[in-house]
Amino acid sequence: MAALTVMTRYHTSWRWMLAAIPFVAACTSYAPPDTLPGMDRAAVIARMGPPDTERRLASGTRLEFPSGPYGKHTWFVYLDAAGRATRAEQVLTDRNFARVVPGMSQDDVRQLLGRPGETYSLARDRGVVWSYRYDNQICLWFQVEIAADKTVRSAGNGPLPECNPRLQD
Repeated sequence: MAALTVMTRYHTSWRWMLAAIPFVAACTSYAPPDTLPGMDRAAVIARMGPPDTERRLASGTRLEFPSGPYGKHTWFVYLDAAGRATRAEQVLTDRNFARVVPGMSQDDVRQLLGRPGETYSLARDRGVVWSYRYDNQICLWFQVEIAADKTVRSAGNGPLPECNPRLQD
């Protein structure tokens, strides 16, 4: 009986690992492929999934691919007027965060960084806070406080909630 229990646990763990493979593969394939330049719009979407936002630009179109509330990347894929990919850019970077300044419109922030991973409302209708997880070595996220008039009141780094040590009794 003990051998049967061990064997069942062994097979169950393999089932979980096999079930997780598509999700791991989906995560690893999220970034634009190395062969992106020249791909048409349909091929980009087939590879990366539907974009969250599509913006018309003077030179063509920009497709935006945020990786979700716990993701640390937002990819902008630029298409020329013929609908062919010219380049991709991961926009959640310190360089772009430094460009977010008080007085900037929330639309400008969205154009620069894409959709935030998380948002929450401030008390007394003072506005909202947009939070962006991103790759860094010290467990931070970038947060933008948007005032009720839809302009940036403040912006900066803060500790990720999941990185704060829990209080002990």
